[in-house]
Amino acid sequence: MLKLPVAEIIDKIEKGETFEAVSSDYSFTLKIEEYVPYVCGAVHDGHQFRKSLWENCIHTEYERWYEEDPCTKQMVQTHPIVIAGMDSRFEYDLNRAPQTAIYEDAWGKKLWRNPLATKEIDMSQAKHRAFYMVVNTLISKLESLHKKVLVFDMHSYNWKRWEREVPTWNLGTANIDNDRFGQIAHDWSIKLGQMQLPNEIKSTSKINDTFQGNGYFLKYITQNFNKTLVLATEIAKVYCDELSEVIYPEVVQSVENQLRDLIPLQVKEFTSTP
Repeated sequence: MLKLPVAEIIDKIEKGETFEAVSSDYSFTLKIEEYVPYVCGAVHDGHQFRKSLWENCIHTEYERWYEEDPCTKQMVQTHPIVIAGMDSRFEYDLNRAPQTAIYEDAWGKKLWRNPLATKEIDMSQAKHRAFYMVVNTLISKLESLHKKVLVFDMHSYNWKRWEREVPTWNLGTANIDNDRFGQIAHDWSIKLGQMQLPNEIKSTSKINDTFQGNGYFLKYITQNFNKTLVLATEIAKVYCDELSEVIYPEVVQSVENQLRDLIPLQVKEFTSTP
């Protein structure tokens, strides 16, 4: 893996080079093994939280982990193009618009003991801006090479906080063109619901049940590119104990192994339709 400034990452994409890199500030990673017509993204996978924010943050390390999406990068790591955040959403949220990406409170609890200094805000916003410069370049390049592009926007959610039965998989489609892509989303939901998971975990899938796909990553791509579909794909945290911070690696690996087959199958169906 290379360590590269954003300008060099963008240059490599524009030239069509294959590479794997971490940004020079360690805020995100990008792997491109081949310029295929699909991308796997894990914008909430990161847990890093820069030291200059530690003393000012009221939320504990566990409380931050609880709201992040651990292992979502691992679930798609075998695919040819993977982009993933390394920083915690509590530092800045890549799935929020720039003006709201830095939290003042989080899930009903004040985040900072004192208002953030301007230099801290500027640093976080610069990381957010750099990530989307790369996203823009990447999708532009893929659209120049393919008639259609599919983005798998991977997330997870805390199912135990709900007071009703919720699905193992939730697909958010409120902000996609459902006239064009509704059937593709339905087909993807069906595939997810047919997974066989270990430990007698029941696999179910619904559309717009717990979340509707209102994230900025999906909206940014959808609003700026007309040949790309983003599938906001959420797995309930059945792959860990969200209350004790224990990961179940056998479940994570099972999801990874099955997505290795299901994602290319969905891409093939998507790209073969008019």
